[in-house]
Amino acid sequence: MKNADKFSLMIVPTGVGANIGGYAGDASPVAQKIAKHIPLIVNPNIVNAAVFSGITSNMLYVEGYAIEQFVKGTIGLVPSYNNRIGIIFDSAIPENVLNIHINTLNAIKTVFNTDIAGFEITESPVGVEFFNTKNGISSGSVKNPVTLKLAGQKLIQKGANALAVVCFFEEPPEDDYENGEGVDIVGGVEAVISHYLTKELLCPCVHAPAFADFSINTDIVSPKVSSEFITPTFLPCLLFGLKNAPMLKKLANDFNNCISYKNLHSVTVPYDCLGSSVVLDAIEHNIPVYAIKENSTVLNINSYSLGLQNDIIVLDTYDDYINILKTEI
Repeated sequence: MKNADKFSLMIVPTGVGANIGGYAGDASPVAQKIAKHIPLIVNPNIVNAAVFSGITSNMLYVEGYAIEQFVKGTIGLVPSYNNRIGIIFDSAIPENVLNIHINTLNAIKTVFNTDIAGFEITESPVGVEFFNTKNGISSGSVKNPVTLKLAGQKLIQKGANALAVVCFFEEPPEDDYENGEGVDIVGGVEAVISHYLTKELLCPCVHAPAFADFSINTDIVSPKVSSEFITPTFLPCLLFGLKNAPMLKKLANDFNNCISYKNLHSVTVPYDCLGSSVVLDAIEHNIPVYAIKENSTVLNINSYSLGLQNDIIVLDTYDDYINILKTEI
């Protein structure tokens, strides 16, 4: 990676209806522009786009829980390439849908020479439920997370060092998502699943849903979500991202031989989505935090509501941030 002594961190949380990044890979063009100037750490939501991925060689693909711990200073990132990926499948996935996913992973293995350790089917159904909260945020619950952990441990024993996870979801209700509006109702619980596994197994773990209806929708939908409407499986973007995802290293006081928060040049976050520990920990570590006005969400947590207007730099656009990078990098 070029300029590898300093990194930028771009965050667009899942399930908060971000104007840029709240849909299906629609934040990729912005991330790619930033990554031309500085190595960029991205959460999967930014670049995941069903059968496509916006990931580039100057990006590090890091799950949300790992990003939180990275900025806190308890986890370091170790660059890794050609990872050995294992896939966890929820036993609730119908056989015909599972077969599509198996064909998909075999196709990616054949065409891209991706190292697939194999797959494990959970011993019990995972039991995923999803909903939007009263304030419009995507959320949900997982009845049996331990069955995912056990399947993940089996794959790690087979040599996997990164995990893709596919759980069965009921069909979501009709909403404005296909019009590029509103909130991705399944995004919140997807984050719950990946956070849990990353915490328990300390390796890159990312999730995609599987649905019983795998027919292709022939309606014209918003370009923001179109990548999800041309495929029966969202597994490919996980495999593209995980292939070169960095490994996670527990830190005490040893920051050698890894990328740590001390390597962060700055952090960008949507303007009104500033309540995360990442923002607060970055401020504590004197890492500049930029809130980008053009990227709004259903939340209303801005620098003024937090009383942090002197600690957070507000910019109108991501291009304004890139202009700062041009002068400082």
